[in-house]
Amino acid sequence: MVKTVVSVGLPVDEKLRIRKRTIEPEGSGGKGKRICIVTGTHGDELEGQYVCYELGRRLGEHMEHLRGTVDIYPALNPLGVDSITRGIPMFDLDMNRIFPGSEEGPVPEYVASRVMEDIRGADMCVDIHASNIFLREIPQVRMSEITAERLLPFAKKLNIDYVWVHGAATVLEATLAHSLNMIGVPTLVVEMGVGMRITLEYGNQLVDGIFCLMKEMGIWDGDVIEPKKPIISTDGQVGFVNANHSGIFIPHVDHWDSIHRGEVIGEILNPLEGRVEEVLHAPCDGMVFTLREYPIVNGGSLIARVLGGDYH
Repeated sequence: MVKTVVSVGLPVDEKLRIRKRTIEPEGSGGKGKRICIVTGTHGDELEGQYVCYELGRRLGEHMEHLRGTVDIYPALNPLGVDSITRGIPMFDLDMNRIFPGSEEGPVPEYVASRVMEDIRGADMCVDIHASNIFLREIPQVRMSEITAERLLPFAKKLNIDYVWVHGAATVLEATLAHSLNMIGVPTLVVEMGVGMRITLEYGNQLVDGIFCLMKEMGIWDGDVIEPKKPIISTDGQVGFVNANHSGIFIPHVDHWDSIHRGEVIGEILNPLEGRVEEVLHAPCDGMVFTLREYPIVNGGSLIARVLGGDYH
């Protein structure tokens, strides 16, 4: 069943309309636990679109195993998705910085408040993001230290490669995930892939994990895979590599590569003068989990993140 979560009139007879698909056993009346799959908060992050499709397809083929409710929200920022814009067009806002919103506020805040109200009461929410067009990320869950104790057991079921527990809680206070966690809806933030692209391998990996999570919650009683055991780390175990010069970045490593401190990660080239402007080195021993995808860089551009230290 497809339902409209919120609809707001816009100029020239247009509407900002957010819709969701509710999948539940026939005649269940909404009994049982409920999980929400949310994506499309940023209009240039499309990895979650395939996840929504594939999850709905698999559920439709095996409804006999569904024991709860699955709500799928493919596009919280439909105008952004339509226009390939990260934020909300016309309002010049990052939607993931206005939650929990306000029913008495301007349009974006009103929309955010209605989304919050619609998800309220769910037993779990998975908030799916991609990276931007500049960086590629391995499938990972990110959470703050204040929610880690509660969320980590669920994250381990999602079949992802990496869990990043970080301490930057203050910059997350206006996000959907933080706002939902604060009202008692456990919310996992998934980051994977690259902006404006769909990585089928990552999407299928996450869908498998969502079924594992639903099985753990009693929402699904069909067969599932054995989920991957993710690497778990904190902020102190992550090394950052940034460019000091502008130019063309050519990587010498790939995702998941194990590297040693001082090893070459890549070079920044000057195509005009035919020389290497900078050689970039690993800041520590570890594993590359973020890598520059878009080759044009400026001074300060993030090139890579390296997971080092005593991770497990």
